[in-house]
Amino acid sequence: MSVDLIIDKRIHDLGGGFQVGRLLPYRARRMVGPFVFFDHMGPMDLAPGISKSLDVRPHPHIGLSTVTYLYDGAMTHRDSLGFKMEIRPGEVNWMTAGKGITHSERFERARLEGAHMHGIQAWVALPNEAEEVDPRFTHHVGHDLPTWSEMGVKGRLIAGEMDGLKAGVPTHSPLFYQHLEMIPGAKHTVSTAYTERALYVVRGHLDINGLELEAGQMAVLKAGSPVDIRAIAESTVMVLGGEPVGERFLLWNFVSSSKDRLAQAAEDWRQQRMKLPVGDELEFIPLPDSAMPPSKT
Repeated sequence: MSVDLIIDKRIHDLGGGFQVGRLLPYRARRMVGPFVFFDHMGPMDLAPGISKSLDVRPHPHIGLSTVTYLYDGAMTHRDSLGFKMEIRPGEVNWMTAGKGITHSERFERARLEGAHMHGIQAWVALPNEAEEVDPRFTHHVGHDLPTWSEMGVKGRLIAGEMDGLKAGVPTHSPLFYQHLEMIPGAKHTVSTAYTERALYVVRGHLDINGLELEAGQMAVLKAGSPVDIRAIAESTVMVLGGEPVGERFLLWNFVSSSKDRLAQAAEDWRQQRMKLPVGDELEFIPLPDSAMPPSKT
């Protein structure tokens, strides 16, 4: 058996009616390599003039890199470093929070024109030595994201190194992240280059060495042997993994190897000690009650 665990997406409301399908973290599997968070956004149709309540208002991060990847639609990113960037399908926004950053994600183009929104947002935990690096934002298109096509499979390497290709995204630990488009009957082998690997079926239907996987399911693969996947129907598949970075704790939007550091970040946000995104300072997401530091008595 080449599959260690099957994870079904769970619907999670980000507020304002914006729902996602969450795969990671999962109670039986918190991480895959350094990937500590994995959300499937949409697909959903947004009409012109949609409410701003659907936007993800300014919020903070520490200890991670975020990667937004779209199949359809567009989102506008603003952050506390002063970057404003619209992300479009097949491009990558890679934001390294390190010691702290704030950002917002808004549906500005959809509000004007309407849009069919569909994409993935993942978080990559930083290794111990990089958890407190200075924050950084980079945007990547074209040659930074190598593509290939063979035997009914079209692929793009979003980040890291895999199958002889290397993406131009600045990462901090060994990892890979791929987007595959597969026609019915097409096959692909997931190599053993990394200790931990998983694949997620965005749409379609796969066979994994005799086990069927449907849209909305993630398969965490067993280590040590190549895994052959075959598309039963036309399929969109994300393949990801890497080397473990050690145990990580999550508190709201914060990731760290230290619970004390999480508490400090929560208090910094509660006390409004973190700079808001440039040009987006009029609102923010308050620290939720679940992340509030305990009261002193």
